[in-house]
Order: sequence, then structure tokens, then C-alpha cells
Amino acid sequence: MITVTSVEAQNRFGQLLDTVQREPVTITRHGRTVALLMTPQDFEAHRQGFNTKPDAVKQAGLAAIAAFRGAGRGGSVAQLLQDRRADREDEARKEQVAQARKNPA
Repeated sequence: MITVTSVEAQNRFGQLLDTVQREPVTITRHGRTVALLMTPQDFEAHRQGFNTKPDAVKQAGLAAIAAFRGAGRGGSVAQLLQDRRADREDEARKEQVAQARKNPA
């Protein structure tokens, strides 16, 4: 995949249309990706892949979490999720305390 700036894309649009037949083209502005130019066939393949894979991706993620937890940290996926929830709640409480100290009513 090639990457071009938005100015290059404007100046070489016809050439990019030829290039995109071989590979997708990433377009950047100020160093950040703002667009991806691809053929309709590539887009449809990506779209179909996203529609059919969420469960497989979720299962793979859960399996990876379970393997991580089983490799020394102990506990189950449910325990990991509970720990993460508790961590988020603790962070939210700390943020509320900091805000209260910063802006006493």
C-alpha cells in the first residue's frame, strides 16, 4: 500500500486511479490518514469480511484473554472483565475527587 499526501493526491489523481487497481492508496493530511482509496471489489471484500467475522474475532479475543490469564495471572475471563470494571470505577472516583478539589462548590 502506498501513501501520498492530499496535495499529491490532487495533483496525481489520474495516476492514483491506475495505481489503486494494483494496491490500495492511503491519503494523508498533516501526517494523519484521512482517506483510503481502493477498488469497489476490495471495498466489498472488506465489507463482507467485517459482516461475517465479528463472532470469530470476539472468540479469538476471548481465547487470547483466557490464555493470558492462564499463563501465570490466574483467573478466568469473567474475573479479568470484573477486574477491569473495578479499575475503571476506581479511576472514575479518583477523577471525581480531583474535580471536587479543583472546583469546590
